[in-house]
Amino acid sequence: MKYEVVLTDEAGHNVRAIVAWYAERSQAAADRWYNGFLKAMASLAENPQRCPFAHENPRFPIELRQLNYGSGRRTTHRILFAIRPTVVAVYAVRHVAQRDWRSEDDPT
Repeated sequence: MKYEVVLTDEAGHNVRAIVAWYAERSQAAADRWYNGFLKAMASLAENPQRCPFAHENPRFPIELRQLNYGSGRRTTHRILFAIRPTVVAVYAVRHVAQRDWRSEDDPT
């Protein structure tokens, strides 16, 4: 089954902020991160169940999963999402050093 992958407003804001941060340092790095991010997002359309539950999962009423992503050799970001019947909903994109996604960020 192929899923439609959609970003919430929060996730879209996260991505724009990350790209802007990279662009302040290097436009090439920003482009590389964003292009890799798009590939990672596309991979969720095919088999999102391969990704483990996020460590925040027990605090949410949904099954919150994560896809680890980095444009280089190391993971820099976590893509937090849930699988719906026909959609993969991406709720947040967080740097691995950021605090856990909290219950007040709850998407339900």
